[in-house]
Amino acid sequence: MALPSLDQFDVAVKKVLLRVDFNVPLDKAVDATTAPQTVRIADDARIVKSLPTIEQLIAKGAAIIIMSHLGRPEKKGDPKLSLKPIAEHLAKLLPGTRIDFASEAIGPIPEGLAANLKPGEILVLENIRYYAEETAKDEKVRNEFAKKLCKLADFYCNDAFGAAHRAHASIYECAKLLPSFAGLLLKREIEVLEKIMTNPARPFVAVIGGSKVSSKLAVLENLVVKADAILIGGAMAYTFLKSRLIDVGNSMIEKEFLSNAFQIVDKAAFNKHELLLPEDHIVASEFSENAKIKTVKRFIPDGFMGMDIGPKTADHYAKVIKNAKTVLWNGPMGVFEMKKFSAGTFAVAKAMAKVKGSTVVGGGDSIYALKQSGLEDKMTHVSTGGGATLEYLEGKKLPGVQALLK
Repeated sequence: MALPSLDQFDVAVKKVLLRVDFNVPLDKAVDATTAPQTVRIADDARIVKSLPTIEQLIAKGAAIIIMSHLGRPEKKGDPKLSLKPIAEHLAKLLPGTRIDFASEAIGPIPEGLAANLKPGEILVLENIRYYAEETAKDEKVRNEFAKKLCKLADFYCNDAFGAAHRAHASIYECAKLLPSFAGLLLKREIEVLEKIMTNPARPFVAVIGGSKVSSKLAVLENLVVKADAILIGGAMAYTFLKSRLIDVGNSMIEKEFLSNAFQIVDKAAFNKHELLLPEDHIVASEFSENAKIKTVKRFIPDGFMGMDIGPKTADHYAKVIKNAKTVLWNGPMGVFEMKKFSAGTFAVAKAMAKVKGSTVVGGGDSIYALKQSGLEDKMTHVSTGGGATLEYLEGKKLPGVQALLK
């Protein structure tokens, strides 16, 4: 996919409207409603991963106007979702760079600040989702809003892969109004995922977990004809097992997706690809670390629920992963947030760290688990996208990417 890049444009002494995904997790223990100045960033990974694009633009002599969303504000001006603390944190990451903050995203305030912006300087606009027009269903409304944003700059750059699956004004319409190109992060994300889905080094193994089959159904439908092996874990595994008439006790299942799960297993067999389900389980009498816990074989007894893949399954999965040349991981193997049920998920991370080929991790829970394992730096690529990664793996076209191609 030949995305336009900065190298194709001369942005010296020009202003670039840069869409990033600074939708970072915040410290929930801090009450920003009564004290907005106390907002703290729990994880700045998404900010850090866009720094190379920002630094490249500065090196090329551009002035940068940054826009991003943060959370889902219920009303304009929600203090706990202001981008001001994000702008202050960015200033710490880029010492020596002048960074101003505009208390509005459109109108006289940002227009005045943008007019005085010099090469190498940055202006951060207020939360783009304070404005209903950003996410409006009416394309004309979004287009008018995008025009007001584009008044601030000469070029548009999209580096927000995490929001590229949204047809929002700052993602889709802005790309059509100004000369546009992809940032380094967006370009890298697409290159990595495109290679996995079109020309992976084989064996190609996909590790898919999480709580619901429904949320991964389209991904599985697509991967089952592409991956040499799919390893299933997490609560979604119990729907698969139940579809094969295997007792799962009190484990969470999606009854309405039993037929879908059954068909995916058959589809894998038809394509002569492996689809592995847990052979044993760590189970508990209730959803708690303080419950009665034991390891059981394939069948889960009544009164118990599956909480993690068992040691035999973890060892089997680890062997399959280690022999792979490409591994894609999306979704944990169990309730890893509770220490007693984290072994299966961490076994996957450890096995991936030993792979001599490409290892790609996508999805918020998988990334969080990976960070807890301390093995993040051992992976080839850790995606910044949640929904965007899933939709790409489903085979869907991302509006933010399509707009740049047009």
